[in-house]
Amino acid sequence: MAAVQGGVVDADEEKEIKAEPSNDGSGNNNANDGRLLSTSPGASSGGNKTTAGSSEDQQTLLAVLQFLRKNNLSESVEVLRREAGLPEDSLELKGADSTGAGSGGAAGSADSEGGDANALLSRVTVSSSAGAQGPTKKAGEDQPDVSVVLSAYSQQGDPALYDVYYSSLKRFIETVLDCHKAELSQVFYPLFVHMYLELVYNNHENEAKAFFGKFSGDQECYYADDLRVLSSLTKKEHMRGNETLLDFRTSKFVLRISRDSYQLLKRHLQERQNNQIWNIIQEHLYIDIFDGMPRSKSQIDAMSGSLAGEARREANKAKVYYGLLKEPEIELPLDDEDEEAENEEGKPKKKKPKKDSMGSKSKKQDPNAPSQNRIPLPELKDSDKLDKIMYMKEATKRIRLGPENLPSICFYSFLNAYQGLTAVDFTDDSSLIAGGFADSTVRVWSVTPKKLRKVKSAADLNLIDKESDDVLERIMDEKTASESKILYGHSGPVYGISFSPDRNYLLSSSEDGTIRLWSLQTFTCLVGYKGHNYPVWDTQFSPHGYYFVSGGHDRVARLWATDHYQPLRMFSGHLADITCTRFHPNSNYVATGSSDRTIRLWDVLTGNCVRIFTGHKGPIHALAFSPNGKFLASGATDGRVLLWDIGHGLMVGELKGHTDTIYSLKFSRDGEILASGSMDNTVRLWDAMKAFDDLETDDFTAATGHIHLQDNSQELLLGTYMTKSTPVIHLHFTRRNLLLAAGAYNP
Repeated sequence: MAAVQGGVVDADEEKEIKAEPSNDGSGNNNANDGRLLSTSPGASSGGNKTTAGSSEDQQTLLAVLQFLRKNNLSESVEVLRREAGLPEDSLELKGADSTGAGSGGAAGSADSEGGDANALLSRVTVSSSAGAQGPTKKAGEDQPDVSVVLSAYSQQGDPALYDVYYSSLKRFIETVLDCHKAELSQVFYPLFVHMYLELVYNNHENEAKAFFGKFSGDQECYYADDLRVLSSLTKKEHMRGNETLLDFRTSKFVLRISRDSYQLLKRHLQERQNNQIWNIIQEHLYIDIFDGMPRSKSQIDAMSGSLAGEARREANKAKVYYGLLKEPEIELPLDDEDEEAENEEGKPKKKKPKKDSMGSKSKKQDPNAPSQNRIPLPELKDSDKLDKIMYMKEATKRIRLGPENLPSICFYSFLNAYQGLTAVDFTDDSSLIAGGFADSTVRVWSVTPKKLRKVKSAADLNLIDKESDDVLERIMDEKTASESKILYGHSGPVYGISFSPDRNYLLSSSEDGTIRLWSLQTFTCLVGYKGHNYPVWDTQFSPHGYYFVSGGHDRVARLWATDHYQPLRMFSGHLADITCTRFHPNSNYVATGSSDRTIRLWDVLTGNCVRIFTGHKGPIHALAFSPNGKFLASGATDGRVLLWDIGHGLMVGELKGHTDTIYSLKFSRDGEILASGSMDNTVRLWDAMKAFDDLETDDFTAATGHIHLQDNSQELLLGTYMTKSTPVIHLHFTRRNLLLAAGAYNP
């Protein structure tokens, strides 16, 4: 159709295309459902040049009446004509008019009425969407009214023709050139879902079941879970309370297609006058068009699988400051005993040069790092400085890991954990381990010979000499010493647990919708944070303390500060439960993984979503940032570990080997090795340095999404370590690079 010009989503300036919904033979008048429509140049009905807006509307109306009459829907014609107040002979005049004017229809179509239907199809509004403001609703806007959302399905066609339309499109896509076939096949799934829902909404239950039975088997295997939910929706009433469905309706399904493939599809639909499918594409799909070669099946498969299609390219274009903050300069004292200990082991003293190298690393400001005061971070207390000194001393004794030098693994098995172990965490210095349980308790153990003690009562504290050197020892009550403590307070299973960097506090999140902050000095609950209305699946402290993040069933992640009882930021945008949360090493960003099979990176300062990563085929349960802040690893129920380049917003690797859900990921302290723990009872070690070394991340790849993933999982896998029968739910590298793992024995 020569009539439609400029209705293309351009690679540089994205534009939204909307076709005017046609009347489609159902007797429902949808010619103008309240949207303002402008006409693209040359798209006026029947080739007539209309000037005034009213006469243009009349042209549209006449085109609809012609189309209805052609399809022998005379009752609808009469109703529509009466409502519009047109004289009875207007159609006759119109018929003569269009015959005289010549058809403005599809190539080779001499049928004037067909021309009108075509002209109707070609009327599009092209509204430039600025930047990342796409047609989806912005995060934070109110959820639309259910009935309004669903009413878009009322513009139905003849239910018997849905099968024909879909089959004809399927035949067409199967016969196009192979280079376009993979790209165009992406259209099948969203079209299938929307056509099925349209049939259900309009009470064509039998046709809907037949349609589902015939075509559901053609969809990609990774949509199996969604299709299972869909198959249970067989009546209009079922659609009302279904959240997944509402999300599918309100967020446009994003497809990334090359310009050539898009033109092929458009030409086919317009030649066939397949208005039903074209309307769905205009209404519910967002086609992100790029210039260049079409992508291959493997490239598309790598990125697809999420609930709302791929991420739009502009979603990953914002600048991310992934560099590390400058370390505070602390002098490292040299102790005599340390020197003696070193000599006993017969090792040369590497202290001085190591100290210098650590100092010099922190003196240079990383160009990709955020400014030190971009977000307010807590001041270092004296105890923090002592801890930093301990950390630096430990770091000098750290083992350099690599393919030839794998870490030892120490596994903590929780035996007889009939309370149902649901979460585990270690302190940074590996001295304490905590577990969250399904019986709503939190239990803390000391991993070192030092027992856990509470602070003395106020009366006893008054008797202590505050000036003595060992005041910190004296305030602890020896009578309370024990290997473990139990913390009571939650009223539902505890799903998330996190120690503060200074080991003084512990966070826990629960099914009861609260997050609790516990003191590890008194082993009591200090604060209960209430903001979520549903179970909170995960919580995590910032690496700098003070801030923490939580995410749960309400699909909104929240950023908190320990001294505020209300959240500071709310990150909304996921279409399903947020299952895991992680802070970036510089504390300026938060990553969230969700059951909608996407990972989002949020800016703590602005609250904006700055990255959306798609590619997993199941809910995401594990996230880990590399120590240098450049990369992110994610694990999901699909058993794959995916690696992401944060700066370019690209997937850069896929590690295959696990056979079940991955619940834990951790990089070694220097980022050389990535450890993954899974429900398949194994810990696997991967060569992270090699995976990230020879990456081709250029701007072209980022612009088109032409990623070339090498299938080199076997080369990168350094070792697989089986447990007897213990799923691995947490991993932690000590400061000297010993790997600690934990899980509950499952006899």
